[in-house]
Amino acid sequence: MTIDDPVEVVFLVSALREVLPLTARASPRLAAVVREQVPDWGTTRPCEISEVSYAGDEGGIMCRFQAGDAADAQVFHVSITHMTFDRRSPLAREIARYQKRRNKRVRRAHELEMVVGMLGIVEGRP
Repeated sequence: MTIDDPVEVVFLVSALREVLPLTARASPRLAAVVREQVPDWGTTRPCEISEVSYAGDEGGIMCRFQAGDAADAQVFHVSITHMTFDRRSPLAREIARYQKRRNKRVRRAHELEMVVGMLGIVEGRP
């Protein structure tokens, strides 16, 4: 089962690269991870995405941003699904559509893995 639509990914990655740098906000879970590594990083501060790549079905569309002072900034590569984009930003609809589809398909894939795992346990019983 593939998670991402290859045509959608090629289009979106290409379109995103054309509008870089792009600003977004980190999700609460991502912000917590960033703060662990960069304690003085403000969660209200937008992230400037400087690079976009594709990590296959495992990671999806990835965004690169830096957190912290320029002298000792930490670089983060995170899934676009952990970022929130302003509705007025370029490609906001396309990004939201990708995020929604990817999250739904990832959830389904995990559910399928759980069912297959449970069936394996049941079938393995004497």
